[in-house]
Amino acid sequence: MSAFSFRSLTFMMFITFLIWSSQIDTCNARRGKHWRQSRASSASLYKKKGKNHHQHHGNNGKSKHKHSSPKAPPVPEPNIPPSPPKQSPSTVFNVLDFGARGDGICDDTKAFQAAWAAACKVEASTMMVPSEFTFLVGPVSFSGSNCNPNIVFQLEGTIIAPMSSKAWGSGLLEWLEFTKMIGITVQGTGTIDGRGSVWWQESPYNDPLDDESKLIIPLNNTVEENSSIPISNSLGGKMPSIKPTALRFYGSFNVTVTSITIQNSPQCHLKFDFCTGVSVFNMNVISPGDSPNTDGIHLQGSKDVLIRSTNLACGDDCISIQTGCTNVYIHNVNCGPGHGISIGGLGKDGTRACVSNITVRDINMHNTMNGVRIKTWQGGSGSVQGVLFSNIQVSEVELPIVIDQYYCDKRQCKNQTSAVSLSEITFEKIKGTYTVKPVHLACSDNLPCVDVTLTDIELKPQQEQYHMYDVFCWQTFGELNSPTVPPIGCLHVGKPSNNRIQNDHDLCYT
Repeated sequence: MSAFSFRSLTFMMFITFLIWSSQIDTCNARRGKHWRQSRASSASLYKKKGKNHHQHHGNNGKSKHKHSSPKAPPVPEPNIPPSPPKQSPSTVFNVLDFGARGDGICDDTKAFQAAWAAACKVEASTMMVPSEFTFLVGPVSFSGSNCNPNIVFQLEGTIIAPMSSKAWGSGLLEWLEFTKMIGITVQGTGTIDGRGSVWWQESPYNDPLDDESKLIIPLNNTVEENSSIPISNSLGGKMPSIKPTALRFYGSFNVTVTSITIQNSPQCHLKFDFCTGVSVFNMNVISPGDSPNTDGIHLQGSKDVLIRSTNLACGDDCISIQTGCTNVYIHNVNCGPGHGISIGGLGKDGTRACVSNITVRDINMHNTMNGVRIKTWQGGSGSVQGVLFSNIQVSEVELPIVIDQYYCDKRQCKNQTSAVSLSEITFEKIKGTYTVKPVHLACSDNLPCVDVTLTDIELKPQQEQYHMYDVFCWQTFGELNSPTVPPIGCLHVGKPSNNRIQNDHDLCYT
């Protein structure tokens, strides 16, 4: 009897040890290269998507799944002689096969880096982020320096950002970044979630203000003051003062972003810096209207840009167009909440700004601070020319039409004489309701705005909770091509008579 009890006790202790040991370091258990997902959900996922989940990876080319289906032929590479026959590499690289857990708890950054490194070796390959999984990914840069062209980042699942300050160090400017790519597409039905609330609660302490907010005064004459004491993040201390953009593209050619959702970014949601050939369509940006500095789409130094059929809801400009941008076409966009669609601010700290050939048309704006706006700082140089804002429908927009050459996102700015020159600016078919001021055109004393055209403007007041103002113009020259509602009698018809003539310092050449 005692021998039986001893054997039973020994067996129970052995089982307990196995259970305990299986739970040790589970987040690191799948870090080997090309760990093959064995759960039935992984196999069924590929069946749902119609993908060939029996593709081989790496140099050994061995799969743990037995099958008799033929291998897909290799993608031909032009001008490269055929190599000796061997197993072709896969063109689909699933992050689950590189050790990603997808449980929203374990850090999957290294798995994403490994999948990207493998995908980069194959032209026109796909890096797959599968549906029904949530991936916790820290700051990562997907570099194209040694990458083949035309890579697809297929986002079907959800990627979430770390909420602990430890992951961000002293602060980073971006979370997910693609650099120096030739042909990069980010597409799918998935979501990039920046979980920005832990950053926003500390932002009022030190973030810049939108200058147009000084015109928005509640009827009770009270202005809400920001708290002077930042709130600490209970998950890991105070977040860094430098806040990251959720998704950034830098120095890349032929960039496409489509169908995905980006939400709750700590700062900008989607940014293109020094890119050529950008296409954004059928995507969504979602964050609260009071989330600070959360621009929807931010363009800088980029040209040949198309943004269409997109929904943008954020806490700052739905679309922000900065210096160095030319040939930008934006149409069929829903904006709101947010601060409207803006060119600028340009010329900050005496810098030179060049923006040209911008078209914004067929836009719906609801419950935004601004409608369409150009904003420049005093003291800058350069030019903005060739801008068309057409067929803009506004609903409960505080300031539908704005030119502000005295922009200042601080409490006070120094008066300066130099300015970014503005010319060939057209506002047409802008209709709807406003809640503060219909038109605000404040141009530079020393360098007035010229060739400003307004046509078919119909803006009606909708009293809500703010003081309302009449149309305002200052040093604005151009023409009215039709009667406007309300009348814009303050616009100077023709050209200025005695302003400083534009010279090479003012103009930009493309």
